[in-house]
Amino acid sequence: MPLEEPSWWYGTSEDDLRIRALRPLSGLYGWAAQRRLLNAQPYHSRLPVICVGNFTAGGTGKTPLSMMIATLLRDRGAQPVFLTRGYSGRKTGPVWVNPGSHLAKDVGDEPLLLARCAPTMLARDRAKGAQEIEASGTATHIIMDDGLQNPLLAKSLSIAIVDAVRGLGNGQVIPAGPLRAPIEFQFGLADAIVVNGDAGGSIRRDLRSAFPGPVLSAVIAPTEDADAFDGMRVVAFSGIGNPARFVASLGHAGAHVISSKTFKDHHNFTDAEAQDLIDLARRCDAQLVTTEKDLARLKGRGGACGELAKKTRVLAIQLIMESRDLARLESLVDGILVKDKATA
Repeated sequence: MPLEEPSWWYGTSEDDLRIRALRPLSGLYGWAAQRRLLNAQPYHSRLPVICVGNFTAGGTGKTPLSMMIATLLRDRGAQPVFLTRGYSGRKTGPVWVNPGSHLAKDVGDEPLLLARCAPTMLARDRAKGAQEIEASGTATHIIMDDGLQNPLLAKSLSIAIVDAVRGLGNGQVIPAGPLRAPIEFQFGLADAIVVNGDAGGSIRRDLRSAFPGPVLSAVIAPTEDADAFDGMRVVAFSGIGNPARFVASLGHAGAHVISSKTFKDHHNFTDAEAQDLIDLARRCDAQLVTTEKDLARLKGRGGACGELAKKTRVLAIQLIMESRDLARLESLVDGILVKDKATA
């Protein structure tokens, strides 16, 4: 089950009684995470592995960044393959994701989106997944979606993405805060950081003073198709890591959000919930709108969930970088390509 994020994870007071009470458990969690990584004997793939991950629990924009990197690689003549664990799906892999036949209950929602962009291998054991990709004989690069703290596969390049609004939260490790391990240790796992969003630049300044590598900026924005939502009355619903960003994106597209319903990340909608949403949209005389990941979990289902999928439109998004930071990201990717040629 996805972890429910307490709102106080993103507070600023270290004197909060909940933080003080959970800090001993956080110490154990952080110690275990570090020990697991330091004692690991990872598999070294013969293919370059580019990892996109995050320092915290919850959504930060990993999937759009992974897709952007895949596009950069393809533009350079490479043939990237995604490697994902398939969170919330029942298959453990290794298995190639087929968006034409697999459902979200099989492989999870994110792998279905990734597979529309590039071939995607699902494997809970990332080392075995990498070996299957190698055996295919067609891939030139592996893009590891969400694996910064995974010790089973060595990485050639690791990029951490941070949400500009939520940042690193209260700076505490799970369960006292959102960090997956002490931040100083995690900085050593990353080669670069991408800050997603605009929060006045404060988190970027803090990271640039603390992190020795490049800190880039990006924003999640609706695609050009979003113009169709301008002036539209909508009922928004989502079960993602950062639902506020989705609602804000609808507003930026010019939609009038009459009502917004949020569910936990990777939520598996019930027929009762689906019918409630359909009824709400009818009462509000509004169009149902959701995210690509949420629609992926509804497609292929019957009953009210199938009806909800038919009645719902998607706000498609993309990650955008200014030319200076995009050039720096391209330089990082080009560095992997040069290394690949040098060892060929």
